Amino acid sequence: MIYLLLSITASTLLFIIFKLLDRFNINTFQAIVVNYFTACLFGIWSYDEPLNVKSILESQWLFGAIGLAFLFIAVFNVMALTAQRNGISVVSVASKMSVIIPVIFGVYAYNEGVGFQKIIGIIFALIAVYLTSVRPKTTSNFAKGLLLPILLFFGSGVIDTSIKYLETTYVSENGIPIFSATIFAFAFIIGSFILIYKYIKKPGQIQLRTIIAGSILGIVNYFSIYYLLKALNHESLESSTIFTVNNVAIVMVSTLLGLMVFRETISKTNWFGIILALISIVLVTLS
Repeated sequence: MIYLLLSITASTLLFIIFKLLDRFNINTFQAIVVNYFTACLFGIWSYDEPLNVKSILESQWLFGAIGLAFLFIAVFNVMALTAQRNGISVVSVASKMSVIIPVIFGVYAYNEGVGFQKIIGIIFALIAVYLTSVRPKTTSNFAKGLLLPILLFFGSGVIDTSIKYLETTYVSENGIPIFSATIFAFAFIIGSFILIYKYIKKPGQIQLRTIIAGSILGIVNYFSIYYLLKALNHESLESSTIFTVNNVAIVMVSTLLGLMVFRETISKTNWFGIILALISIVLVTLS
């Protein structure tokens, strides 16, 4: 359970950092590229065996890691844009309502339990995610920027599902750090090529504060994935339970932090959503 709590903490901080990047006028894409370099270094540092490039290239999960790298850098950019243009509320809803995708996959592919209590808990979770995040007079803003939330919803769901599949099928417990590092390394390479292409068209430079912000983002990003994988590797909890608790808790915590850090207001509907989220966590966890 400690791994799940640490994953929730790190994932929540990602939303806050994305919002702060825009507030301090830091180039978001540059910071994201730096973030993946830092996250890769942390993955290699956490690996307790000698680094063997040949073994990585021959691993069964290599192509899955490359595919995830493309998704990571694409969805991370969509997440940042959604947080900056639509706000923390909408980015929380869009990314964490995607819990339904890996939950359905877990039930279908791994024959995980799907009793009445879990179904009710999942339904409550989806309702809670919306109620906790909705804000007065934000409907028009959400409709105006509907494309980004939709892309984020499906992208986040596919990432969570792919991570679970690869972790269950191909990745050993001691291989989690190098698996994560490989994804981040390819994401950094992809991002670097995009940056080079942009600089050819329009020359520029990376500021020191961008490198610092990207490094902080990378540390938080690495541990959000690392601890989620560690939680998924725990035999006592099903992936549907982990994803539900993880995603609902992130929305709830990020909403509360939004109140304190960004002075957002909370309505009776929001409070009802928070209570419903707590109920859903209990229902799913004890199912």
